Amino acid sequence: MSKYTPGDRKFGAWLDRTMKQIFKAPDIIKAANYQTWQHSFMRQRLGLGLWLALFVYLTFSLSQIKNWLFYPQDFRPGWLITQVCVQLGVLVGLVLLRTAIGRKYPGLIFLLLSSIVTLSPQIRATFLGISQPAIIEWPLMFFSQATLLPVCWSLHLISQLGVLAYYFGTQIILDLPLKLPVDWMTQDFLVLYFFWICVICNLSVYLYDRLACSEFNSRKALVTAYEQVKQEQEKSEKLLLNILPYPIAERLKQDPKTIADDFTDAGVLFADIVGFTEISTRFSPTDLVQLLNGIFSRFDGLAEQHGLEKIKTIGDAYMVVSGLPLPREDYAEAIADMALDMQRTLREFNRQNQQGFKIRIGIATGPVIAGVIGLKKFIYDLWGDTVNIASRMESHSIADEIQVTEETYMALRDRYIFEKRGTIPIKGKGEMTTYLLKGKHE
Repeated sequence: MSKYTPGDRKFGAWLDRTMKQIFKAPDIIKAANYQTWQHSFMRQRLGLGLWLALFVYLTFSLSQIKNWLFYPQDFRPGWLITQVCVQLGVLVGLVLLRTAIGRKYPGLIFLLLSSIVTLSPQIRATFLGISQPAIIEWPLMFFSQATLLPVCWSLHLISQLGVLAYYFGTQIILDLPLKLPVDWMTQDFLVLYFFWICVICNLSVYLYDRLACSEFNSRKALVTAYEQVKQEQEKSEKLLLNILPYPIAERLKQDPKTIADDFTDAGVLFADIVGFTEISTRFSPTDLVQLLNGIFSRFDGLAEQHGLEKIKTIGDAYMVVSGLPLPREDYAEAIADMALDMQRTLREFNRQNQQGFKIRIGIATGPVIAGVIGLKKFIYDLWGDTVNIASRMESHSIADEIQVTEETYMALRDRYIFEKRGTIPIKGKGEMTTYLLKGKHE
């Protein structure tokens, strides 16, 4: 049985979230380079360090005020004055950190914080006419800086050299007598003590700085690699969607197996450029392909506009279908609108390119089977009697006409204009009554 209550766990979770929020580092992804991230990290942690220093010195000030009120023998007015001056300096640092100077030069705020904490007891001692090292303030400041601001070790070294320069400088220039903090301490011991504190702090900062730089570069490389993979995946996805309808592509990604679906209501359209074999002799291969691409690209746009599915092109033939892979009630109207727009678009293409292309279009409606078969170079294809009839409607059609079956005519006659062509022989089907789609009722 757990000894922790739900209240303990909630408090622990809250404390964990709070600490993570307080010590959260700037987002690596948003930084252009390590120097930019380091700059943001220093500004963020400086804010935390300044607030922490303010509260720390406030507690010491309150302790001195308590002594003044209740224990006069322990009251040190010089200490209280020093602590109040440090707090004022910290407040100045907090204000400067929010200014343009602080945002641009956080290192100056770092040195300000270090100087007011480490030099304040030295200045107090100078006014007393002695030179006394601060065995409390110096280590506390150096270790706090290494903990809260473990980047840019050179700043730590500058701050340490600064306080040591003041310490030794006042001894030499002002000829101040040295007063050791305790009787048993020697000057040699003091030098070694602060030397190793500075070395350990600087080494800790240097190692963390290198580790942070390495992590930054690794994260950036990982993000770059992820973006490259994502771009390649998007390219692959785009290529796949150019081959297969979106629902079919998703099904294949989930379960790569043969797909075959029955659709009872679909519209199938075949279009073919009239006399293409003869036309092809008048153009170079490159020009011919460019012309076909110009025509079929416009047809592709129409298919997307009408929500239809282009199945394939074979040579100069174009095949498109309505009502699948997602069924729709207006499948017959959609395929008819597509055919009429194809005629209009081809006329515009001829006018813009000084060409005289003509197309035959055939439409049939009814049940089909649609799916993907095979393992390589697969396409989404259609099978069934409706597909065969639509192909025959096109091959037995007339230039610049849209020939449809009687079933299609019956489904559209109230909204579209037709001309009865009559009964014609259709290979494999015998005699069939067909109609020519002329337009749409306004």
